[in-house]
Amino acid sequence: MEQAIQPSLQSQLDAQKAASAAPVTATIDVLVAALVASGIQERSLKVGDHAPDFTLPDALGRPVSLAGVRAMGPVVITFYRGEWCPFCNLTLHAYQAILPKITALGATLIAISPQTPDHSLSMAEKHSLEFAVLSDVGNVVARQFGLAYHYDAATRAFFEQRGFNLAQFNGDASWELPVPATYLLSSDGTIRLAFVDPDYRHRLEPTDLLAGLRGMKGAQG
Repeated sequence: MEQAIQPSLQSQLDAQKAASAAPVTATIDVLVAALVASGIQERSLKVGDHAPDFTLPDALGRPVSLAGVRAMGPVVITFYRGEWCPFCNLTLHAYQAILPKITALGATLIAISPQTPDHSLSMAEKHSLEFAVLSDVGNVVARQFGLAYHYDAATRAFFEQRGFNLAQFNGDASWELPVPATYLLSSDGTIRLAFVDPDYRHRLEPTDLLAGLRGMKGAQG
């Protein structure tokens, strides 16, 4: 029996975008254009840069250090917005599906968002995630990677009128988020692959992530 061809992650994200309400999509398009114009993508960490070390709590409040994870081999870090974001849910689910292949290539996958550990735990349980989901409350680490931005008052009001309150998820009133991004680090902390897109409806394909890991493994002999 032939194995069913799985839809690409981007095709799933495009379907989610198509299902979004028109006013929300229009507002997001404006926000994305403003983020692109801000130059945040150019300011974010890139291939060849050294990732800053950090220690963040996982969904159970246990500290996880990047240095400790790097000691075991390559690391995949994916920044996401939170459990409330359907595009993030699709992405993390897609990465969970390739987790055995990531592990077989000697790498460790960790996901980071600004939401509190309670919400991280909810997400990990809801989506049966088997990798570490870390809480970067206040976007301290996201800021070090050059990924943090905040919603202005008008945008906050737009979403609050629709019943969404980011402060409830993040535990602060900053309305600050990371640009979703995925990085592949070698064991010394050097960034070997960087995918940063101000449009959170675009994410790194699992196939491209695995290709990056295989290429790095091949280069190391």
